[in-house]
Amino acid sequence: MFFGNVTAQDKSVQKKHTTLIQAPYLKAGDTVAIVAPSGILKNRTDEVSQAVALLKSWGLHAVVGKHVFSKADHFAGTDAERCEDFQNALDDPSVGAIWCARGGYGTVRILDQLDYTKFKEHPKWIIGYSDITALHNQVHNVGYQSIHAMMCVSLTKDLDDIKDTLETFKSTIFGQPINYTLEGSSYNRVGEANGPLVGGNLTILHTMLGSKTSIDTSGKILFIEEIGEYKYHIDRMLQSLKRAGYFENCKGLLVGDMSRMRKNTTLWGTSVEQLILDALAEYDFPIAFNMPAGHEKDNRAMILGKTIEMKVEKGKSTVVFEK
Repeated sequence: MFFGNVTAQDKSVQKKHTTLIQAPYLKAGDTVAIVAPSGILKNRTDEVSQAVALLKSWGLHAVVGKHVFSKADHFAGTDAERCEDFQNALDDPSVGAIWCARGGYGTVRILDQLDYTKFKEHPKWIIGYSDITALHNQVHNVGYQSIHAMMCVSLTKDLDDIKDTLETFKSTIFGQPINYTLEGSSYNRVGEANGPLVGGNLTILHTMLGSKTSIDTSGKILFIEEIGEYKYHIDRMLQSLKRAGYFENCKGLLVGDMSRMRKNTTLWGTSVEQLILDALAEYDFPIAFNMPAGHEKDNRAMILGKTIEMKVEKGKSTVVFEK
């Protein structure tokens, strides 16, 4: 029996418990499985080898999925091959975390084939961002926390270039406290909010609408980030989410990087920050900009499903994860 879709029992668990189940944090000697559920890893062997070495330097053991370097057109292997690697990692009781090698596109094609039965017996962290948002959504609906953080291809030759990214990634997987003080913004909508953090890539959140993998944001703080989109695409996705009731009982919005925005021949006319404020003008929850997370080198780790306290001011914002 497959559990890619959320059962009535899973939904009941979510309604009764606002705190999702947390997998054990990693410790020296634990195993991390590296898998590629999305795009092809063409000419990326060096980054995966570097990821294995990095984990080893932290006292962790790495196992690389059999099909990580497989090729099937756009994807890192066929749907069946990518699903096999991910399922094996879910099922293996010796694996403490599943680290996605890259995003791109393709995760949605395997979601409904994944079986979380053995995962529930031995929970583990699922780590990644971008296209991996689809898995974050699914794991959230099954009732577990996950980690929005760097992937193997995020590694650079000079690791000093991603010092903060690495430090927060390491701190998060080993269970050290993570709290952030964000640069202020005149666009910030001032206020305070407390609730579980959910979300990820805006396009993927939008793609999940109407499916059993869409998340209920009621009582939660939503995080969004995006790359390579036109501003009118951002507005269209926010309008679609709004019309679907996504923001009706949302507690707050945390906005990450809006990277490499494309210029349309007809200019939008405002900043992306103002676009977001305008789209969500009818709601009164706080909105914090400048969360360093998304498709930039500075991509700080966050635990999705964990309760945060967010305080938003014009001069700065703070994001504190509960212990």
